[in-house]
Amino acid sequence: MKKIAFALLAMSFAGGFVFASGGTEAKDSGAITIGGIFPLSGPVAVYGVEARNGIELAIEEINAAGGINGQKVVLIAEDDEGNPEKTVNAYKKLTAKDKAAIIIGSLTSGCTQAITSQAQTQKVLLVAPAATMASITDAGDFIFRACFIDPFQGTVGGLFAATDIGAKKAAVLYDNGNDYSVGLTDNFIAAFEKQGGTVVAKESYITGDVDFNAQLTKIKSAEPEVVYLPDYYSTVSLIAKQLRAQGIDAPIVGADGWDGLTENAGDEVLNGFYSNHYTSDATDPKVVNFVKAYQGKFKSVPVSFAALGYDSLYLIKDAILRAGSTDSSKVRDALVQTKGTYVTGNLTFDSKRNPIKSAVMLELVKHNGKLTTVYKTTVNP
Repeated sequence: MKKIAFALLAMSFAGGFVFASGGTEAKDSGAITIGGIFPLSGPVAVYGVEARNGIELAIEEINAAGGINGQKVVLIAEDDEGNPEKTVNAYKKLTAKDKAAIIIGSLTSGCTQAITSQAQTQKVLLVAPAATMASITDAGDFIFRACFIDPFQGTVGGLFAATDIGAKKAAVLYDNGNDYSVGLTDNFIAAFEKQGGTVVAKESYITGDVDFNAQLTKIKSAEPEVVYLPDYYSTVSLIAKQLRAQGIDAPIVGADGWDGLTENAGDEVLNGFYSNHYTSDATDPKVVNFVKAYQGKFKSVPVSFAALGYDSLYLIKDAILRAGSTDSSKVRDALVQTKGTYVTGNLTFDSKRNPIKSAVMLELVKHNGKLTTVYKTTVNP
């Protein structure tokens, strides 16, 4: 496991005190340690790198403004490679060695769920930027997330396919071993059928498969008017190539796992649409300022995982200020009371610490010869 420490400090705090798991408060002269667990390598590395970048940017801004209650913030980031076992190892290192009582991560639902019970037992405040599986917060009241959940996201996809695309017949191709993919599939189908649509083909594959032609042959024969592909960008790019090669030209629809396609796919994903947490071309001042700052620092347009990482850090910062403390229990109590506007929208938490917020639908298009996304519509909870 790669171990990467980012001390985003204007000056060195040699020997700086950090607060311990369970909530020992940091000394005024020390730094607030935030643990981070991300897939910085592996098949979904785009998610982790973008989220870490967003957090780095937020910390840089906060520290430049004087920190939180005068204390600088330090991120200690661990690479879990998108592997739940490595997520657990990263969590143990951050809590036992680095004494982090607040952790942001991981990015995928399976990895995040691997550490929720431990975090709850040890009273470590865990904020998941992008783990959308509904059961993530079931472990207890120290578990939060910055993203909307799969039931809402799957429903958004089903409604969009039926109402905006106007499809009457849909096909679904999903990973039956991935809770994220399964949950999106179930909720897409329920919403699509509720609108009077019919699912004419439902095909599955196993994580790691690279040949989808057998399933796509069945889908093609069913003549769908839309195809739902609820998986991560690396797999979707493979499926889309084979789907178009078979002559299936129907619109394709997906979810936030598609973030990363613009850098990892080609024309095969055109006429594609996906639900997401924000759009970089929004005119809201918070989004405009975030995108400008991110581009200035990282020389690229931030995808939703960067925005969610950025928001996760500001959610924690605002909660610490309200609590007047870095004690994890006090910060948890303050975080529940969140009611504010962030880059990914207006946000409050429901009784299970899931954000109540909107989703946007993005369309994949070509602009100046380059694949990009444009805002299509907003769906409210």
